[in-house]
Amino acid sequence: MRPHARDRQVFSFEFFPPRTPEAVGKLEVARDRLAALRPDYFSVTFGAGGSTRERTFETVVEIRDKTGIPAAPHVSCIGYPTQALRDVLATYRSAGIDRIVALRGDLPSGTSSYGELRYANELVEFIRRETGDHFFIEVAAYPEFHPQAPGAEADLFNFKRKVDAGADSAITQYFYNVDAYSRFVEASRRLGIDIPIVPGVMPIINCTQLLRFSDACGAEIPRWILKRLRDFGDDRVAIRDFGVDVTTELCRQLLERGAPGLHFYAMNQAEASIAIWRNLGIGAADAQSRVAVSAA
Repeated sequence: MRPHARDRQVFSFEFFPPRTPEAVGKLEVARDRLAALRPDYFSVTFGAGGSTRERTFETVVEIRDKTGIPAAPHVSCIGYPTQALRDVLATYRSAGIDRIVALRGDLPSGTSSYGELRYANELVEFIRRETGDHFFIEVAAYPEFHPQAPGAEADLFNFKRKVDAGADSAITQYFYNVDAYSRFVEASRRLGIDIPIVPGVMPIINCTQLLRFSDACGAEIPRWILKRLRDFGDDRVAIRDFGVDVTTELCRQLLERGAPGLHFYAMNQAEASIAIWRNLGIGAADAQSRVAVSAA
């Protein structure tokens, strides 16, 4: 078994690197509010083709140093030279970062070359070859299947390739159908995949934004949710309150069915994630337990 094996539920929040001074301030506020919940770690996204390489590194190190909570950078491979990836891994390793989210990623706009590594399993293999077991590697999983996958079975086998290459855990694309997650986990177990598959959770705070993201990633928005959101129009408070209720119930069902934790796509905001967290009753006792285990 590789290091950092999980025997408890793990909770985390995801940020993206800020681009403007105003966005920096917004992230700092969200970071500090969410850090007070004592999650297990934060993660920080990585732009297409490495376009946010420096900002991702700076954000990860600052989060860790300011909060004392581990931070995991996303690293993508598509359109990115292997020597540059080697340099990225060396930089994170020298900075004491030991967790990575390894993704295929997207090509930068206007680029047609995929680069030396084309798939996430190749990236995982590369990280293991270069760094051994230094990094705890998270990979992506798709309960409603990747939008570019030719079929469900093919997508499951692609997931298995990432696990066989050395992934320690998986974070799913967000979804609003608990059965989709349960069936995906069951199908994965039948293939011999035994790593934790942590549900990714997208708090609903903006209807237009949710539609845009879901169209890009293939996440299905149930018709009843979409209809209710459209009824609210521009009433942001009503959308947020409804979104918190819907997402809280989703998370509650996931945890009751044995999900190994939750990963919140916080979108550099704190309010909705905190409301869901409190509704679920993830309190100080849980936080102290997680801190004690991580320090052991």
